[in-house]
Amino acid sequence: MNIKEAKDEIQRAITSYLMKDEFGEYRISRVRQRPILLIGDPGIGKTAIMEQITQELCIGLVSYSMTHHTRQSAIGLPKIETKIYDGKEYMVSEYTMSEIISSVYDFMENTGLKEGILFLDEINCVSETLAPAMLQFLQYKTFGKHEVPEGWIIATAGNPPEHNKSVREFDIVTLDRVKKIVVEPDYGVWKEYAYKKGIHAAITTYLEIKKNDFYRIENTIDGVQFMTARGWEDLSTMIKLYEEQGYTVDENLISQYLQHEKAAKEFAIYYDLYNKYKSDYQIQSILDGSYSEEIRDRAANAKFDERLTLIGLLLEAVTENIKQDIETEDFVTELHKLLQELKVVCQRADPKRETIDTILGKYIVARTASYRDEKRSTVLSAERETILRKVILAIEGYKNDLIREGITDLADGFEFIKAAFGQTVAEMKRHLEDTQFALENMFLFIENVFGGGQEMLVVVTELTVNYYSAKFISRYGCEKYFEHNKELLVYERQQELLSEIMLLNDADEIDLSIL
Repeated sequence: MNIKEAKDEIQRAITSYLMKDEFGEYRISRVRQRPILLIGDPGIGKTAIMEQITQELCIGLVSYSMTHHTRQSAIGLPKIETKIYDGKEYMVSEYTMSEIISSVYDFMENTGLKEGILFLDEINCVSETLAPAMLQFLQYKTFGKHEVPEGWIIATAGNPPEHNKSVREFDIVTLDRVKKIVVEPDYGVWKEYAYKKGIHAAITTYLEIKKNDFYRIENTIDGVQFMTARGWEDLSTMIKLYEEQGYTVDENLISQYLQHEKAAKEFAIYYDLYNKYKSDYQIQSILDGSYSEEIRDRAANAKFDERLTLIGLLLEAVTENIKQDIETEDFVTELHKLLQELKVVCQRADPKRETIDTILGKYIVARTASYRDEKRSTVLSAERETILRKVILAIEGYKNDLIREGITDLADGFEFIKAAFGQTVAEMKRHLEDTQFALENMFLFIENVFGGGQEMLVVVTELTVNYYSAKFISRYGCEKYFEHNKELLVYERQQELLSEIMLLNDADEIDLSIL
């Protein structure tokens, strides 16, 4: 299955494991809660989906890479204890608590979360001395005499043996006690993730043209050459930082992340071409509706690969604005809730003992503490983290502005904040209108240059699978999108009917001339 299907399956399993009966007991006893064994190629996203699952289920996550552990750190260190049996005293060797088990208890103590996932990566690459203990752990959920706390689900991950010489095969006894899931690379699924994570458009447009370069591992006479999903994502981050600082992105940089000589060279060439198209086509002029006839003619006469790149550039520019609109609205909504609360606090406060800046100071302390608690618990998503940090910065900004203006009165202070918030809302609405205008102009350009052909199908499809554009259109609508999406659905149904007719024709030799 692909990584998205694996995530859904794991999430369903964990939700089931954590279900309780009317007595508060887990409906599946711990002994029957099979540890999850996720097998997949390196860099495919196994760790990432565990983080996503814990954030969505609001449970904890304690993660370890087992290649870094020895038998002593996993099981604990031996110690001598005195025990009495049948009235006689004996010296008995026991073990201290495992570092892994103790870290789960530490996590619960620090966050207050009593349920979660204990995720052990590289589970099938442990050292020879640790291997028996790991088999015992998977079967009995203990390290030595110390059990994994109740409410904590064991999830593990490993690589196939063909990609790691250190891999140890599990025996049937062990495999019969785990929930084994095998995951394979899937570019279509990764593309949805890439849009949400903001992967550089040069990468997504390149992979649309060369999908086979998404994930590849090859054994050559010069050694193993490979590209992984992790490599593309890390390269995207570095390209963006290089571009911000004006550094040159070249094959030398690219080959550090895409360790496949041919692919690194081809992507380096494409990246230069991508930037040339970005300059030549004057993307902003298209979104403004002020592009020249020269640009229109060039696009109309371009080869399909160049057209795909142009569409990618347009989508990148539009969706960057869309993402900003979605994030801003979510931030404004959160800030509005806080200001509603602040209004009540100001109305009830004693104006002789409280000032507006002292009240805001308390909010800053409380919100900062809450943010740190959420971050420490690992349940905080990147989107949520951005919103919380922006809200804290906004409160700090209000406080500083009030001090600078010399406003201390509660009523006057709140009116000042209300006016400032109104400006933020007005700016949000102006940016939203600009985005809708740009989205409309993109559709008009595609219609004008390419008509309703394959290019329009690509635009509608990409807007549909992109997390932010799909969210934007569902909130605010887009007449052109709905118009062409309807046409796309009709076209797809026509293709399905034609395929069905062809299958019948092949089977029964139907004479289609009578239809």
